[in-house]
Amino acid sequence: MVPLRWWWLLWLLWLAPGAQAQKLPTRDEELFQEQTRDKALFHDSAVIPDRAEISSYLFRDTPKRYFFVVEEDNTPLSVTVTPCDTPLEWKLSLQELPEEASGEGSGEPEPLDQQRQQATSQRGTELSSYRGNDVESFVSPSSPSGLYQLELLSTEKDTHFKVYATTTPESDRPYPELPHDPRVDVVSLGRTTVTLAWKPSPTASLLRQPVQYCVVVNKEHNFKSLCAVEAKLSLDDAFMVAPKPGLDFSPFDFAHFGFPAAGSPGKERGGSGGFPAKPAPGPGRPAHARPRPDVRKVCIGNKNVFTVSDLKPDTQYYFDVFVASGRSNLSTAYVGAFARTQREAEPKVAELKDGRVAEVFVKRQGAQFLRFAPVSSHQKVAFLVHSCLGAAQVQVRRDGKLVLSQSVEGVRQFLLRGKPKAKYLVRLKGSRRGASVLKVLASTRPGKHAFPSLPADTRVKAFDRLRTCSSATVAWLGTRERSKFCIYKREVDGRHGDEGRRRRGEQNQCLGPESRKRSEKVLCKYFHSQNPQRAVATETVTGLQPGRAYLLDVYAVGPGGHSVKYRSKVVKTRRSCQ
Repeated sequence: MVPLRWWWLLWLLWLAPGAQAQKLPTRDEELFQEQTRDKALFHDSAVIPDRAEISSYLFRDTPKRYFFVVEEDNTPLSVTVTPCDTPLEWKLSLQELPEEASGEGSGEPEPLDQQRQQATSQRGTELSSYRGNDVESFVSPSSPSGLYQLELLSTEKDTHFKVYATTTPESDRPYPELPHDPRVDVVSLGRTTVTLAWKPSPTASLLRQPVQYCVVVNKEHNFKSLCAVEAKLSLDDAFMVAPKPGLDFSPFDFAHFGFPAAGSPGKERGGSGGFPAKPAPGPGRPAHARPRPDVRKVCIGNKNVFTVSDLKPDTQYYFDVFVASGRSNLSTAYVGAFARTQREAEPKVAELKDGRVAEVFVKRQGAQFLRFAPVSSHQKVAFLVHSCLGAAQVQVRRDGKLVLSQSVEGVRQFLLRGKPKAKYLVRLKGSRRGASVLKVLASTRPGKHAFPSLPADTRVKAFDRLRTCSSATVAWLGTRERSKFCIYKREVDGRHGDEGRRRRGEQNQCLGPESRKRSEKVLCKYFHSQNPQRAVATETVTGLQPGRAYLLDVYAVGPGGHSVKYRSKVVKTRRSCQ
Protein backbone atom coordinates (compact mmCIF):
# COMPACT_ATOMS: atom_id res chain seq x y z
CA MET A 1 0.00 0.00 0.00
CA VAL A 2 1.34 3.43 -0.90
CA PRO A 3 2.05 5.63 2.17
CA LEU A 4 -0.21 8.63 2.58
CA ARG A 5 2.59 11.17 2.04
CA TRP A 6 3.29 9.65 -1.39
CA TRP A 7 -0.41 9.84 -2.24
CA TRP A 8 0.01 13.56 -1.51
CA LEU A 9 2.97 13.74 -3.89
CA LEU A 10 1.07 12.00 -6.65
CA TRP A 11 -1.80 14.48 -6.32
CA LEU A 12 0.67 17.39 -6.29
CA LEU A 13 2.26 16.22 -9.52
CA TRP A 14 -1.20 15.98 -11.03
CA LEU A 15 -1.75 19.59 -10.01
CA ALA A 16 1.55 20.75 -11.58
CA PRO A 17 1.00 23.35 -14.34
CA GLY A 18 0.43 21.67 -17.67
CA ALA A 19 0.79 18.13 -16.28
CA GLN A 20 -1.72 15.36 -17.00
CA ALA A 21 -2.74 12.39 -14.87
CA GLN A 22 -0.05 9.76 -15.45
CA LYS A 23 2.11 7.11 -13.89
CA LEU A 24 5.56 8.09 -12.67
CA PRO A 25 8.41 6.75 -14.79
CA THR A 26 9.59 3.49 -13.32
CA ARG A 27 13.20 2.51 -12.53
CA ASP A 28 12.49 -0.93 -14.00
CA GLU A 29 14.63 -0.87 -17.17
CA GLU A 30 12.43 -2.85 -19.57
CA LEU A 31 9.25 -1.16 -18.45
CA PHE A 32 10.96 2.25 -18.56
CA GLN A 33 12.04 1.69 -22.18
CA GLU A 34 8.50 0.62 -23.02
CA GLN A 35 7.07 3.73 -21.41
CA THR A 36 9.44 6.04 -23.30
CA ARG A 37 7.98 4.75 -26.58
CA ASP A 38 4.52 5.73 -25.40
CA LYS A 39 4.35 9.33 -26.63
CA ALA A 40 1.07 9.95 -24.81
CA LEU A 41 2.73 9.12 -21.50
CA PHE A 42 5.45 11.75 -21.67
CA HIS A 43 3.90 14.40 -23.91
CA ASP A 44 3.45 17.65 -22.01
CA SER A 45 5.06 16.00 -18.99
CA ALA A 46 6.14 17.91 -15.88
CA VAL A 47 7.99 14.90 -14.49
CA ILE A 48 11.74 14.44 -15.00
CA PRO A 49 12.49 10.74 -15.52
CA ASP A 50 15.37 9.25 -13.60
CA ARG A 51 18.59 8.70 -15.64
CA ALA A 52 17.30 10.24 -18.89
CA GLU A 53 17.94 13.57 -20.58
CA ILE A 54 14.91 15.56 -21.66
CA SER A 55 14.75 18.37 -24.21
CA SER A 56 12.18 21.11 -23.97
CA TYR A 57 11.31 24.66 -24.98
CA LEU A 58 10.90 27.91 -23.06
CA PHE A 59 8.88 30.89 -24.17
CA ARG A 60 10.36 34.22 -23.13
CA ASP A 61 9.30 35.42 -19.66
CA THR A 62 7.21 32.28 -19.17
CA PRO A 63 8.61 30.04 -16.39
CA LYS A 64 8.39 26.27 -16.63
CA ARG A 65 8.46 23.88 -13.66
CA TYR A 66 9.52 20.26 -13.50
CA PHE A 67 9.15 17.83 -10.60
CA PHE A 68 10.70 14.57 -9.47
CA VAL A 69 10.46 12.46 -6.34
CA VAL A 70 13.27 11.15 -4.16
CA GLU A 71 11.76 8.22 -2.32
CA GLU A 72 14.34 7.60 0.41
CA ASP A 73 16.49 9.74 2.66
CA ASN A 74 20.25 9.94 2.14
CA THR A 75 19.90 9.40 -1.62
CA PRO A 76 22.59 10.78 -3.94
CA LEU A 77 21.22 13.34 -6.38
CA SER A 78 22.55 15.09 -9.49
CA VAL A 79 20.67 17.52 -11.71
CA THR A 80 22.31 19.04 -14.83
CA VAL A 81 20.81 21.90 -16.85
CA THR A 82 22.12 22.70 -20.36
CA PRO A 83 21.07 26.01 -21.99
CA CYS A 84 21.01 25.59 -25.75
CA ASP A 85 20.57 29.02 -27.22
CA THR A 86 20.45 31.79 -24.62
CA PRO A 87 21.20 32.28 -20.89
CA LEU A 88 18.72 30.76 -18.47
CA GLU A 89 17.65 31.41 -14.90
CA TRP A 90 16.90 28.26 -12.95
CA LYS A 91 16.54 27.18 -9.34
CA LEU A 92 16.08 23.85 -7.60
CA SER A 93 14.01 23.60 -4.44
CA LEU A 94 12.73 20.92 -2.06
CA GLN A 95 9.06 21.09 -1.20
CA GLU A 96 8.07 20.81 2.45
CA LEU A 97 5.64 17.91 2.87
CA PRO A 98 3.30 17.05 5.76
CA GLU A 99 4.39 14.04 7.84
CA GLU A 100 0.90 12.55 7.81
CA ALA A 101 -2.27 13.37 6.00
CA SER A 102 -5.13 15.00 7.87
CA GLY A 103 -8.41 13.35 8.51
CA GLU A 104 -7.54 12.09 12.04
CA GLY A 105 -5.70 9.06 10.80
CA SER A 106 -8.51 7.87 8.62
CA GLY A 107 -6.03 6.94 5.88
CA GLU A 108 -7.95 8.98 3.33
CA PRO A 109 -6.19 11.77 1.36
CA GLU A 110 -7.27 15.34 1.86
CA PRO A 111 -9.87 16.85 -0.47
CA LEU A 112 -8.54 17.97 -3.84
CA ASP A 113 -9.14 21.68 -3.33
CA GLN A 114 -7.40 21.60 0.04
CA GLN A 115 -4.34 19.90 -1.51
CA ARG A 116 -4.28 22.54 -4.27
CA GLN A 117 -4.02 25.28 -1.65
CA GLN A 118 -1.13 23.48 0.01
CA ALA A 119 0.71 23.00 -3.31
CA THR A 120 0.44 26.67 -4.26
CA SER A 121 1.20 28.13 -0.84
CA GLN A 122 4.38 26.14 -0.10
CA ARG A 123 7.48 27.56 -1.76
CA GLY A 124 9.90 24.97 -0.40
CA THR A 125 13.59 25.24 0.45
CA GLU A 126 15.85 26.57 -2.30
CA LEU A 127 18.80 24.26 -2.84
CA SER A 128 20.56 25.85 -5.81
CA SER A 129 20.12 28.64 -8.33
CA TYR A 130 22.01 29.82 -11.40
CA ARG A 131 21.84 32.43 -14.12
CA GLY A 132 23.88 32.20 -17.33
CA ASN A 133 24.57 29.98 -20.32
CA ASP A 134 27.05 27.54 -18.78
CA VAL A 135 26.24 23.86 -18.30
CA GLU A 136 25.72 23.71 -14.52
CA SER A 137 24.93 20.86 -12.15
CA PHE A 138 23.57 20.47 -8.62
CA VAL A 139 25.24 17.50 -6.96
CA SER A 140 24.45 16.20 -3.48
CA PRO A 141 25.88 12.94 -2.07
CA SER A 142 23.00 12.65 0.40
CA SER A 143 19.60 14.19 -0.24
CA PRO A 144 16.43 13.89 1.82
CA SER A 145 13.33 12.25 0.44
CA GLY A 146 10.67 14.52 -0.92
CA LEU A 147 9.34 16.36 -3.92
CA TYR A 148 11.93 18.39 -5.82
CA GLN A 149 11.00 21.26 -8.12
CA LEU A 150 13.12 22.68 -10.94
CA GLU A 151 11.96 26.07 -12.25
CA LEU A 152 13.43 27.56 -15.44
CA LEU A 153 13.04 31.00 -17.01
CA SER A 154 14.37 32.75 -20.12
CA THR A 155 14.21 36.55 -20.09
CA GLU A 156 15.93 37.19 -23.46
CA LYS A 157 14.02 35.12 -26.03
CA ASP A 158 12.32 31.82 -26.73
CA THR A 159 14.88 29.09 -26.36
CA HIS A 160 15.63 25.41 -25.83
CA PHE A 161 17.23 23.58 -22.96
CA LYS A 162 18.10 20.10 -21.72
CA VAL A 163 17.84 18.55 -18.25
CA TYR A 164 19.38 15.37 -16.90
CA ALA A 165 18.57 14.07 -13.40
CA THR A 166 19.76 10.92 -11.66
CA THR A 167 19.79 9.38 -8.18
CA THR A 168 22.73 7.13 -9.07
CA PRO A 169 25.36 9.59 -10.38
CA GLU A 170 28.39 7.45 -9.44
CA SER A 171 27.28 4.42 -11.42
CA ASP A 172 25.65 6.35 -14.28
CA ARG A 173 28.50 8.65 -15.31
CA PRO A 174 26.41 9.79 -18.30
CA TYR A 175 28.67 12.70 -19.24
CA PRO A 176 32.19 11.88 -20.46
CA GLU A 177 34.91 13.00 -18.08
CA LEU A 178 37.47 15.66 -18.97
CA PRO A 179 41.21 15.24 -18.39
CA HIS A 180 43.09 17.13 -15.69
CA ASP A 181 44.04 19.71 -18.35
CA PRO A 182 40.83 20.21 -20.39
CA ARG A 183 42.21 22.88 -22.72
CA VAL A 184 42.26 22.71 -26.51
CA ASP A 185 45.75 23.60 -27.72
CA VAL A 186 46.68 25.23 -31.04
CA VAL A 187 49.84 23.34 -32.04
CA SER A 188 50.28 24.63 -35.57
CA LEU A 189 49.14 27.84 -37.26
CA GLY A 190 49.21 28.59 -40.97
CA ARG A 191 47.51 30.93 -43.42
CA THR A 192 44.62 28.55 -44.18
CA THR A 193 45.10 25.72 -41.67
CA VAL A 194 45.16 25.30 -37.89
CA THR A 195 46.12 22.08 -36.11
CA LEU A 196 44.42 21.38 -32.78
CA ALA A 197 45.31 18.86 -30.07
CA TRP A 198 43.75 17.94 -26.72
CA LYS A 199 44.29 15.33 -24.04
CA PRO A 200 42.05 12.25 -24.30
CA SER A 201 39.04 11.88 -22.06
CA PRO A 202 39.54 9.50 -19.08
CA THR A 203 36.26 7.90 -20.14
CA ALA A 204 38.14 6.50 -23.11
CA SER A 205 41.72 6.20 -21.80
CA LEU A 206 40.95 4.78 -18.33
CA LEU A 207 37.41 3.43 -18.40
CA ARG A 208 37.82 2.06 -21.95
CA GLN A 209 34.38 3.28 -22.95
CA PRO A 210 33.65 4.35 -26.55
CA VAL A 211 33.73 8.10 -27.15
CA GLN A 212 33.68 10.41 -30.14
CA TYR A 213 35.18 13.88 -30.48
CA CYS A 214 33.49 16.66 -32.43
CA VAL A 215 35.35 19.82 -33.51
CA VAL A 216 33.47 23.10 -34.03
CA VAL A 217 34.92 26.16 -35.79
CA ASN A 218 33.37 29.63 -36.09
CA LYS A 219 34.33 33.31 -36.17
CA GLU A 220 32.15 34.66 -33.33
CA HIS A 221 32.78 32.97 -29.96
CA ASN A 222 33.38 29.72 -28.13
CA PHE A 223 30.41 27.49 -27.36
CA LYS A 224 29.57 26.07 -23.94
CA SER A 225 27.70 23.01 -25.21
CA LEU A 226 27.11 20.99 -28.33
CA CYS A 227 23.44 21.80 -27.88
CA ALA A 228 24.28 25.49 -28.43
CA VAL A 229 26.19 24.56 -31.60
CA GLU A 230 23.21 22.72 -33.05
CA ALA A 231 21.01 25.69 -32.24
CA LYS A 232 23.35 27.95 -34.22
CA LEU A 233 23.61 25.52 -37.12
CA SER A 234 19.86 25.43 -37.63
CA LEU A 235 18.35 27.29 -40.57
CA ASP A 236 15.90 29.23 -38.43
CA ASP A 237 18.21 30.26 -35.56
CA ALA A 238 16.99 27.47 -33.32
CA PHE A 239 17.45 23.76 -33.65
CA MET A 240 13.73 23.10 -33.30
CA VAL A 241 10.72 25.01 -34.54
CA ALA A 242 8.97 26.69 -31.64
CA PRO A 243 5.90 24.71 -30.54
CA LYS A 244 2.44 26.15 -30.57
CA PRO A 245 1.42 27.82 -27.30
CA GLY A 246 0.20 25.28 -24.80
CA LEU A 247 2.14 22.39 -26.30
CA ASP A 248 5.52 20.94 -25.49
CA PHE A 249 7.95 18.48 -27.02
CA SER A 250 8.04 14.84 -26.25
CA PRO A 251 11.23 14.52 -24.20
CA PHE A 252 12.27 11.46 -26.21
CA ASP A 253 11.47 12.69 -29.72
CA PHE A 254 15.04 13.35 -30.79
CA ALA A 255 17.89 11.78 -32.75
CA HIS A 256 21.38 10.70 -31.76
CA PHE A 257 24.06 13.05 -33.04
CA GLY A 258 27.15 10.90 -32.90
CA PHE A 259 26.34 7.24 -32.29
CA PRO A 260 23.74 4.79 -33.63
CA ALA A 261 20.58 4.41 -31.65
CA ALA A 262 20.31 1.49 -29.25
CA GLY A 263 18.92 -1.61 -30.90
CA SER A 264 16.76 -3.28 -28.28
CA PRO A 265 15.35 -2.11 -24.95
CA GLY A 266 17.53 -2.64 -21.94
CA LYS A 267 20.90 -2.57 -23.67
CA GLU A 268 21.84 0.91 -22.49
CA ARG A 269 20.56 2.92 -19.59
CA GLY A 270 19.44 6.50 -19.79
CA GLY A 271 18.34 8.74 -22.59
CA SER A 272 20.02 10.29 -25.57
CA GLY A 273 22.19 13.38 -25.66
CA GLY A 274 21.30 13.92 -29.25
CA PHE A 275 19.32 16.71 -30.80
CA PRO A 276 15.63 16.98 -31.54
CA ALA A 277 14.72 16.29 -35.11
CA LYS A 278 13.36 19.39 -36.77
CA PRO A 279 9.64 18.94 -37.45
CA ALA A 280 8.46 19.32 -40.99
CA PRO A 281 6.50 22.53 -41.59
CA GLY A 282 2.79 22.05 -41.28
CA PRO A 283 -0.35 24.14 -40.96
CA GLY A 284 0.32 27.05 -38.68
CA ARG A 285 4.07 26.37 -38.64
CA PRO A 286 5.73 28.15 -41.56
CA ALA A 287 9.32 27.38 -42.50
CA HIS A 288 11.58 30.44 -42.59
CA ALA A 289 14.60 29.88 -44.81
CA ARG A 290 17.67 31.75 -43.58
CA PRO A 291 21.28 31.46 -44.65
CA ARG A 292 23.32 28.98 -42.64
CA PRO A 293 25.69 30.61 -40.16
CA ASP A 294 29.44 30.41 -40.58
CA VAL A 295 29.81 27.48 -38.19
CA ARG A 296 31.52 24.21 -39.11
CA LYS A 297 31.15 20.99 -37.15
CA VAL A 298 32.90 17.70 -37.86
CA CYS A 299 32.99 14.55 -35.75
CA ILE A 300 36.31 12.70 -36.06
CA GLY A 301 35.94 9.53 -33.99
CA ASN A 302 38.39 8.97 -31.12
CA LYS A 303 41.34 10.95 -32.54
CA ASN A 304 42.62 13.78 -30.36
CA VAL A 305 44.53 15.70 -33.06
CA PHE A 306 42.81 17.44 -35.95
CA THR A 307 43.80 19.93 -38.67
CA VAL A 308 41.19 22.45 -39.73
CA SER A 309 41.65 23.50 -43.36
CA ASP A 310 40.11 25.94 -45.87
CA LEU A 311 40.36 28.89 -43.48
CA LYS A 312 40.85 32.51 -44.51
CA PRO A 313 44.21 34.21 -43.92
CA ASP A 314 44.52 36.87 -41.22
CA THR A 315 41.18 35.89 -39.65
CA GLN A 316 40.39 35.06 -36.02
CA TYR A 317 38.62 31.75 -35.43
CA TYR A 318 37.23 30.06 -32.32
CA PHE A 319 37.76 26.32 -31.84
CA ASP A 320 35.75 24.01 -29.59
CA VAL A 321 36.03 20.28 -28.93
CA PHE A 322 33.24 18.15 -27.49
CA VAL A 323 33.52 14.56 -26.33
CA ALA A 324 30.40 12.40 -26.60
CA SER A 325 29.80 9.15 -24.78
CA GLY A 326 29.05 6.09 -26.88
CA ARG A 327 26.80 4.74 -24.13
CA SER A 328 24.63 7.69 -23.15
CA ASN A 329 25.38 9.86 -26.25
CA LEU A 330 25.67 12.86 -23.91
CA SER A 331 28.55 15.27 -24.44
CA THR A 332 31.00 17.40 -22.47
CA ALA A 333 32.80 20.52 -23.68
CA TYR A 334 36.54 21.04 -23.46
CA VAL A 335 37.87 24.55 -22.77
CA GLY A 336 37.89 26.10 -26.23
CA ALA A 337 40.65 28.09 -27.90
CA PHE A 338 40.93 30.90 -30.41
CA ALA A 339 43.64 31.93 -32.85
CA ARG A 340 44.23 34.22 -35.82
CA THR A 341 45.50 32.65 -39.02
CA GLN A 342 48.66 34.00 -40.55
CA ARG A 343 48.60 36.78 -43.09
CA GLU A 344 48.87 36.06 -46.75
CA ALA A 345 52.44 36.50 -47.87
CA GLU A 346 53.05 39.66 -49.85
CA PRO A 347 53.07 38.64 -53.51
CA LYS A 348 56.24 39.11 -55.50
CA VAL A 349 55.66 41.62 -58.27
CA ALA A 350 57.71 41.53 -61.47
CA GLU A 351 58.24 44.61 -63.62
CA LEU A 352 56.91 44.82 -67.19
CA LYS A 353 59.01 46.80 -69.64
CA ASP A 354 57.26 48.81 -72.34
CA GLY A 355 57.14 46.75 -75.54
CA ARG A 356 58.95 43.70 -74.12
CA VAL A 357 57.41 40.25 -73.76
CA ALA A 358 57.52 38.57 -70.34
CA GLU A 359 56.96 34.82 -69.95
CA VAL A 360 55.15 33.86 -66.73
CA PHE A 361 54.53 30.48 -65.11
CA VAL A 362 51.46 30.18 -62.84
CA LYS A 363 50.84 27.20 -60.58
CA ARG A 364 47.50 25.41 -60.52
CA GLN A 365 45.06 27.83 -58.89
CA GLY A 366 48.04 30.06 -58.08
CA ALA A 367 48.61 33.70 -59.02
CA GLN A 368 51.40 35.91 -60.32
CA PHE A 369 51.60 39.72 -60.31
CA LEU A 370 53.19 42.08 -62.84
CA ARG A 371 53.60 45.86 -62.52
CA PHE A 372 53.63 48.23 -65.49
CA ALA A 373 54.59 51.87 -64.89
CA PRO A 374 55.02 53.83 -68.15
CA VAL A 375 57.82 56.36 -67.95
CA SER A 376 56.06 58.86 -70.23
CA SER A 377 52.56 60.18 -70.67
CA HIS A 378 50.32 58.01 -72.85
CA GLN A 379 46.82 58.10 -74.28
CA LYS A 380 46.34 54.36 -74.59
CA VAL A 381 47.99 51.22 -73.30
CA ALA A 382 47.71 47.76 -74.84
CA PHE A 383 48.02 44.49 -72.94
CA LEU A 384 48.59 41.39 -75.07
CA VAL A 385 48.24 38.07 -73.29
CA HIS A 386 49.05 34.69 -74.81
CA SER A 387 47.82 31.83 -72.62
CA CYS A 388 50.06 29.04 -73.84
CA LEU A 389 48.96 26.20 -71.55
CA GLY A 390 45.27 26.18 -70.66
CA ALA A 391 43.00 29.09 -69.77
CA ALA A 392 43.93 31.78 -67.25
CA GLN A 393 42.17 34.67 -65.53
CA VAL A 394 43.60 38.13 -66.23
CA GLN A 395 42.87 41.16 -64.07
CA VAL A 396 44.29 44.67 -64.53
CA ARG A 397 44.07 47.43 -61.92
CA ARG A 398 44.90 51.02 -62.72
CA ASP A 399 45.95 52.94 -59.62
CA GLY A 400 44.17 50.33 -57.51
CA LYS A 401 40.88 50.39 -59.47
CA LEU A 402 39.84 47.26 -61.37
CA VAL A 403 39.57 48.10 -65.08
CA LEU A 404 39.79 44.63 -66.66
CA SER A 405 38.86 41.06 -65.70
CA GLN A 406 38.77 38.41 -68.42
CA SER A 407 39.39 34.71 -68.94
CA VAL A 408 42.00 34.22 -71.66
CA GLU A 409 42.69 31.18 -73.79
CA GLY A 410 44.99 31.63 -76.75
CA VAL A 411 45.96 35.19 -77.71
CA ARG A 412 43.97 38.24 -76.59
CA GLN A 413 44.65 41.96 -76.85
CA PHE A 414 43.12 44.50 -74.47
CA LEU A 415 43.21 48.23 -75.20
CA LEU A 416 42.77 50.59 -72.23
CA ARG A 417 42.61 54.35 -71.97
CA GLY A 418 45.76 55.92 -70.58
CA LYS A 419 46.11 58.20 -67.60
CA PRO A 420 49.02 60.50 -66.67
CA LYS A 421 51.46 58.84 -64.27
CA ALA A 422 49.18 55.83 -63.99
CA LYS A 423 50.49 52.54 -62.61
CA TYR A 424 49.05 49.20 -63.66
CA LEU A 425 49.00 45.96 -61.68
CA VAL A 426 48.36 42.77 -63.67
CA ARG A 427 47.16 39.66 -61.83
CA LEU A 428 47.37 36.30 -63.60
CA LYS A 429 45.46 33.45 -61.94
CA GLY A 430 45.83 29.80 -62.94
CA SER A 431 42.91 27.46 -63.59
CA ARG A 432 41.77 24.50 -61.51
CA ARG A 433 42.78 22.03 -64.19
CA GLY A 434 46.50 22.65 -64.04
CA ALA A 435 49.40 25.05 -64.33
CA SER A 436 49.45 27.86 -66.89
CA VAL A 437 52.18 29.41 -68.99
CA LEU A 438 51.57 32.91 -70.38
CA LYS A 439 53.35 35.53 -72.42
CA VAL A 440 52.43 39.11 -71.52
CA LEU A 441 53.22 42.30 -73.40
CA ALA A 442 52.39 45.83 -72.27
CA SER A 443 52.89 48.73 -74.68
CA THR A 444 52.01 52.41 -74.86
CA ARG A 445 52.22 52.12 -78.68
CA PRO A 446 49.35 49.76 -79.47
CA GLY A 447 50.00 49.77 -83.23
CA LYS A 448 53.46 48.28 -82.85
CA HIS A 449 54.02 45.10 -80.93
CA ALA A 450 55.90 41.82 -81.12
CA PHE A 451 52.97 39.41 -81.35
CA PRO A 452 51.60 38.34 -84.75
CA SER A 453 48.09 39.27 -85.73
CA LEU A 454 45.77 36.28 -85.44
CA PRO A 455 42.22 35.54 -86.60
CA ALA A 456 39.54 34.56 -84.12
CA ASP A 457 39.56 31.00 -85.47
CA THR A 458 42.98 29.33 -85.23
CA ARG A 459 41.97 25.87 -86.44
CA VAL A 460 43.81 24.02 -89.21
CA LYS A 461 41.51 22.28 -91.71
CA ALA A 462 42.47 19.21 -93.78
CA PHE A 463 40.78 18.45 -97.13
CA ASP A 464 39.84 14.79 -97.18
CA ARG A 465 39.26 14.65 -100.97
CA LEU A 466 42.75 16.02 -101.59
CA ARG A 467 44.49 13.34 -99.52
CA THR A 468 46.81 11.02 -101.39
CA CYS A 469 49.22 8.26 -100.46
CA SER A 470 52.06 10.79 -100.13
CA SER A 471 50.48 14.19 -99.51
CA ALA A 472 47.86 16.12 -97.53
CA THR A 473 46.40 19.57 -98.19
CA VAL A 474 45.58 21.88 -95.26
CA ALA A 475 44.22 25.42 -94.90
CA TRP A 476 44.09 28.09 -92.18
CA LEU A 477 42.83 31.65 -91.79
CA GLY A 478 45.09 34.69 -92.02
CA THR A 479 44.55 38.42 -91.47
CA ARG A 480 45.03 41.68 -93.35
CA GLU A 481 48.43 42.07 -91.71
CA ARG A 482 51.25 40.41 -93.56
CA SER A 483 52.60 37.61 -91.38
CA LYS A 484 55.09 34.81 -91.66
CA PHE A 485 53.69 31.26 -91.39
CA CYS A 486 55.80 28.14 -90.87
CA ILE A 487 54.53 24.55 -91.26
CA TYR A 488 56.00 21.55 -89.44
CA LYS A 489 55.15 17.86 -89.67
CA ARG A 490 55.84 14.88 -87.41
CA GLU A 491 54.82 11.26 -87.84
CA VAL A 492 52.75 9.93 -84.96
CA ASP A 493 51.20 6.63 -83.94
CA GLY A 494 48.25 5.62 -86.06
CA ARG A 495 46.14 5.32 -82.91
CA HIS A 496 46.71 9.03 -82.24
CA GLY A 497 43.02 9.86 -81.73
CA ASP A 498 40.96 11.85 -79.25
CA GLU A 499 43.26 11.05 -76.32
CA GLY A 500 46.24 12.24 -78.32
CA ARG A 501 44.45 15.44 -79.25
CA ARG A 502 43.65 16.02 -75.58
CA ARG A 503 47.32 15.61 -74.67
CA ARG A 504 48.33 17.98 -77.45
CA GLY A 505 45.87 20.56 -76.15
CA GLU A 506 47.75 20.49 -72.85
CA GLN A 507 51.12 21.16 -74.50
CA ASN A 508 52.83 24.49 -74.17
CA GLN A 509 51.60 26.59 -77.09
CA CYS A 510 54.37 29.11 -76.49
CA LEU A 511 57.00 26.70 -77.80
CA GLY A 512 57.84 28.05 -81.26
CA PRO A 513 59.61 26.70 -84.33
CA GLU A 514 62.94 26.94 -82.52
CA SER A 515 61.86 23.94 -80.40
CA ARG A 516 61.29 21.73 -83.48
CA LYS A 517 63.77 19.55 -85.35
CA ARG A 518 64.99 20.81 -88.69
CA SER A 519 63.84 17.58 -90.33
CA GLU A 520 60.24 18.37 -89.29
CA LYS A 521 60.14 21.72 -91.12
CA VAL A 522 58.03 21.78 -94.29
CA LEU A 523 58.30 25.46 -95.31
CA CYS A 524 57.81 29.08 -94.25
CA LYS A 525 55.91 31.67 -96.28
CA TYR A 526 54.33 35.11 -95.95
CA PHE A 527 50.61 35.62 -96.39
CA HIS A 528 47.91 38.28 -95.99
CA SER A 529 44.68 39.39 -97.65
CA GLN A 530 42.87 42.72 -97.72
CA ASN A 531 39.56 40.85 -97.92
CA PRO A 532 38.94 38.99 -94.64
CA GLN A 533 36.47 36.72 -96.45
CA ARG A 534 39.30 35.44 -98.67
CA ALA A 535 42.10 35.40 -96.10
CA VAL A 536 42.53 31.64 -96.39
CA ALA A 537 46.02 30.21 -96.79
CA THR A 538 46.47 26.70 -98.20
CA GLU A 539 49.46 24.41 -98.51
CA THR A 540 50.07 20.87 -99.73
CA VAL A 541 52.47 18.87 -97.59
CA THR A 542 54.31 16.28 -99.67
CA GLY A 543 56.84 13.52 -99.08
CA LEU A 544 54.57 11.51 -96.80
CA GLN A 545 54.36 7.72 -96.51
CA PRO A 546 51.19 5.72 -97.41
CA GLY A 547 48.87 4.76 -94.56
CA ARG A 548 50.73 6.88 -91.99
CA ALA A 549 49.44 9.50 -89.52
CA TYR A 550 51.12 12.91 -89.30
CA LEU A 551 50.82 15.78 -86.82
CA LEU A 552 50.79 19.12 -88.68
CA ASP A 553 51.52 22.42 -86.90
CA VAL A 554 51.20 25.95 -88.30
CA TYR A 555 53.09 28.80 -86.58
CA ALA A 556 52.38 32.52 -87.07
CA VAL A 557 55.57 34.50 -86.45
CA GLY A 558 55.37 38.15 -85.45
CA PRO A 559 57.71 41.00 -86.43
CA GLY A 560 59.56 40.68 -83.12
CA GLY A 561 60.18 37.01 -83.66
CA HIS A 562 57.53 35.77 -81.21
CA SER A 563 55.36 32.99 -82.58
CA VAL A 564 51.88 31.65 -81.88
CA LYS A 565 50.93 28.11 -82.83
CA TYR A 566 47.60 27.32 -84.44
CA ARG A 567 45.71 24.28 -83.25
CA SER A 568 47.47 21.05 -84.19
CA LYS A 569 45.94 18.81 -86.84
CA VAL A 570 46.38 15.07 -87.38
CA VAL A 571 46.04 13.80 -90.97
CA LYS A 572 46.40 10.28 -92.34
CA THR A 573 47.51 9.41 -95.87
CA ARG A 574 45.70 6.85 -97.98
CA ARG A 575 46.95 3.28 -97.89
CA SER A 576 46.76 2.77 -101.63
CA CYS A 577 46.41 5.06 -104.61
CA GLN A 578 45.61 4.15 -108.24
